Amino acid sequence: MQIVWTRADLEECLGGVCVPTMGALHEGHLSLIRRAREEADAHAEPLPVVVTIFVNPTQFAPGEDFSRYPRTFEADCTRAEACGADVVFAPEVGEMYPNGPDAPIDPRIVVPEVARRPGLEEKSRPQFFIGVCRVVHRLFELVQPRAAVFGEKDYQQLLTISAMVREMALPIQIHFEPTVREEDGLALSSRNVYLGPAQRKRALGLSKALKAARAASTVAEAESAMRSILLANQIDIDYAVVRDSHTLMPIESMALPARALVAGKVGPVRLIDNMAV
Repeated sequence: MQIVWTRADLEECLGGVCVPTMGALHEGHLSLIRRAREEADAHAEPLPVVVTIFVNPTQFAPGEDFSRYPRTFEADCTRAEACGADVVFAPEVGEMYPNGPDAPIDPRIVVPEVARRPGLEEKSRPQFFIGVCRVVHRLFELVQPRAAVFGEKDYQQLLTISAMVREMALPIQIHFEPTVREEDGLALSSRNVYLGPAQRKRALGLSKALKAARAASTVAEAESAMRSILLANQIDIDYAVVRDSHTLMPIESMALPARALVAGKVGPVRLIDNMAV
């Protein structure tokens, strides 16, 4: 496996399957790399699998955990290679943002409605999806993949990237992979390393809340059940909602394809999760 740092070093690896990450790889990321390997090998001539590792400063607000975000580069490369990656692309900030990360967003980049209207992640983190669209577009520009793989755990982000690709008519196929969970139901996240033993136990309230939403018969019942469980687990609620699976806008009936989404803080650690209902 190659480790490369610049666009020039990627020349022989263009047109493959890309897995964008911020590093600190866990089993959730590894499932994406395995899926990318499967997609790459399905072609008559196998495509390269390119895993990108870049902790993106433009999607962190002041006071968020950019400086503390876990960085485990050597271990990440070992894990990526074991799962079938051909290349790890780890650009510096200057490679990603030639004009600096504080420069205005490229006017060509579309930030879709699903990133601006639902009142979920973008409400509490207004800079987040602008940063996501900016960094993913730049990675796609550098790597020029034929396909890319993202996980459902960051569901609004997944829909945002898929919509951006569609609305900008980028020639890239986006693949979705289900959320990977611990045996007790906790969704894998790089931020789980910040949880102490008692906080980790409380964090199970997120997946328990989602399971309660699946058992409910109405949107109001589902949202009420989720809030009750989150509060019982001392989780500071950001949102606990049931939304349209495609637009993430509010719905009145569970008859439509719907998804329950939760976000909240367990101590200082902000966690998100979601589940089809």
